[in-house]
Amino acid sequence: MTEVYLKAGVHIGLRSRTKDMKKFVFRIRQDGLSIIDVQKIDERIKIAGKFLGRFEKIMAVSRKSNGHKPVKAFCNMVNGKAIIGRFLPGTLTNPNFPEYYEPDVILVTDPIADRQAVKEATKMHIPVVALCDTSHTARNIDLIIPCNNKGRKSVATIYYMLALEILRNRGVEEEKLKEIKLEDFEVKLKM
Repeated sequence: MTEVYLKAGVHIGLRSRTKDMKKFVFRIRQDGLSIIDVQKIDERIKIAGKFLGRFEKIMAVSRKSNGHKPVKAFCNMVNGKAIIGRFLPGTLTNPNFPEYYEPDVILVTDPIADRQAVKEATKMHIPVVALCDTSHTARNIDLIIPCNNKGRKSVATIYYMLALEILRNRGVEEEKLKEIKLEDFEVKLKM
């Protein structure tokens, strides 16, 4: 698995580091970029897979375009609800809102960009799992998956690995899991 993470750049953090994220940093490069510990990324994906696998109604959120396709593919695989683009206020808090939904847990691609979802989930006491880069804080996050949440390949890889872990924890056979391909999660650039 380590090679898959390295190839996708999942381990490349930012120059800024918060105290909440320092425990996930393996080292700091000469140019100041943080390198996230690949073993801790893999460990956290397994923990998150076990945690999320217990829930029926998972909502995955990504305001940023680098997460749109991975979130849709993830939700298709685990039978979740995808919210891409702007997270409309009231989605989790207003039962009269047409798009109202009551998930068991939410997964956000970036807790800063997806702060409306985090705010509403916190208000409704819904657990929040978040893909966090080295500059994020753990405030209102129940489970952190440390990773590069900026790169499109990195985000696709995290959602792919997470979907596999959830399905494994739900008892899906390994033969079925082999049918799921990383390419289904990746955003292709138009040339």
